[in-house]
Amino acid sequence: MSPLLPPVSPSVTAELVAALTPRLRKRLDAGVAKVSGRPVVRDGDIVRIAVDDETDLELHAPDGVVSSTEAIRCGCLLAPDCLHRAAAASAAPVAEPTEPAVGTPSPAEPPRTEPPAPAGASTPAQCAAAAALHDAAAAVLEAGIEGAGAVLQAELLRAAHTARLAGLPRASGRAVAVVTALRSARAADPAHRLSDLSAALRDVLLLAHRLPHATGPELAGLRGRVRQAYAPDGSLRLYGLFAEPVLTTTGYAGTVTWTADAAGRLYTVPDVAPGGAERATGSADRAVRVGDTSLTHRELSRGGLAVSGATVSPTGRLGAGAGVRAVRAPGASWHAEPLGRLWAVPVAEQVSRALASELIAGRTDDAHEDNTADAGAGAARDGQDLLFLDVTLIGTVREAAGECLLADCDGLTVRLAAAHDDPALPHRENLRLLALLTSARSARLRVVARLTPAPQPRALLLAASRPSDPDSHVDLGLDRLRRADLPADAAAGPAGGAGTTRSVPAATATDEAPVHLLRRRVHQAVSGGRRVLAFPGSRESGAARLRRYGLGTAGELLAELHATAAERARDPFGRLLPADTRRFAQAWLGAAVYTEEVDRALCAAAWGGRLPDLTSR
Repeated sequence: MSPLLPPVSPSVTAELVAALTPRLRKRLDAGVAKVSGRPVVRDGDIVRIAVDDETDLELHAPDGVVSSTEAIRCGCLLAPDCLHRAAAASAAPVAEPTEPAVGTPSPAEPPRTEPPAPAGASTPAQCAAAAALHDAAAAVLEAGIEGAGAVLQAELLRAAHTARLAGLPRASGRAVAVVTALRSARAADPAHRLSDLSAALRDVLLLAHRLPHATGPELAGLRGRVRQAYAPDGSLRLYGLFAEPVLTTTGYAGTVTWTADAAGRLYTVPDVAPGGAERATGSADRAVRVGDTSLTHRELSRGGLAVSGATVSPTGRLGAGAGVRAVRAPGASWHAEPLGRLWAVPVAEQVSRALASELIAGRTDDAHEDNTADAGAGAARDGQDLLFLDVTLIGTVREAAGECLLADCDGLTVRLAAAHDDPALPHRENLRLLALLTSARSARLRVVARLTPAPQPRALLLAASRPSDPDSHVDLGLDRLRRADLPADAAAGPAGGAGTTRSVPAATATDEAPVHLLRRRVHQAVSGGRRVLAFPGSRESGAARLRRYGLGTAGELLAELHATAAERARDPFGRLLPADTRRFAQAWLGAAVYTEEVDRALCAAAWGGRLPDLTSR
């Protein structure tokens, strides 16, 4: 995936790949690699790719997005039936679908002939779209990352486009997230995470599995929303809490500033649009999009806002309509009211709230349910997964993704990890400086973190009180800590020749829980496809070990996963028949959902919280 190319609508990629002959489809992945490595020149709304010395490929994106097949033009002799157009579309980022204004038909989509879906049951078109999504996602799972090339990606994009036309924006968004993660993995993008791809693929299969059978409120949640409704909320007096950068794998970036009112309810002021890391860091100094105030996001995170005629979405996002008025107002310290009451809530209660919010939200962070220009992952959160903790730093621990902080929180040892690994964001650098506090006499901080379901207490660190001034705070994704911000006994840390941070072994009793045997196979299937689980080996010993630890269901799921992976029928002549992708996908989905729920249960137990009711899912 080339970030230099403009985003291309899923329907465009699907149509161009479907028009290729079988011979050209076999060469498509090689064509994508060639186009991705060629020089790119941008001239206004036109992006040109020099395919060779005599042939140029043009992508026309008047609104920043390539929305039709005619917008991709090639100068070769075989155009428009050449490989280059499909290769360029497959190499470009996937565009997030946008909705036209109310009452305006979309020029790129045929008008709907089916009436709006009833609230009680799925329509035939939605059932058909769910089946197409399931088949396309199962084919990706069958092939694995290396086998899921541009052709399989285009089939999944076609299914995603069909699902959106059928009124299933949530499933469509998760399918696009699978394709984006696949392209990152195949391009060896350092930001790629196998767990993220596995989660997106699990969501697509789970949504496609449940949609035909769901009714009532469950069906409404599975369908998702295209636009969030903003309701009038009168006058608001808001206090800045913190700001965080947003940098998604779908090509969106910006800043989301969190605020709270006098009652402790959270509100967000987002500025998220297509862009990269530069926009994620630079948007913090842009004026907030509420009223005509000149207050920037960085200033609002430490100040306040008085809003009249406010409109608010169900997730607490502030609207920026013409009738909204806002002026600068004084802020409040984290230790003063009303912000201080956020830290007064018991930790176990906060964790139970966060786990319940994940069940309700369905983990659709990067599905843009509000398709305005500044929709984004951070803008869609409602803040229920935020933790407000008073901690004492006690050491560091090395993990596969790097070091994280160990902190004592009401007797619990909590792991505080960096919220983002992109080197353009200062998360990692700030974490290393905070680690120096473990050698200081006083390493107590007030922090804001985001819960990460794990067998041990773990959260992503977003903001912290400034070590040298507890009444102010540092936005760890936007501000860069200096040694001058640390106490004198901590500033003279390892780099200064005095003092060291305490490091503890990475392994603990919970790390040895054998659930990882099943989770590892779930991730291996996504990475290598069915074939990696079909090889004979220690499959029986893994299932037996799970049963010995009392995890009988996990043992059965692991055995079924291996059995369906190895099962291949033969015809009367002994030739292998096509594999049953549906049965393997069903076995994998059961294992993936089980490991997610076990992680949630272990997380609740580790924090001393209460596991939410699973029947609400």
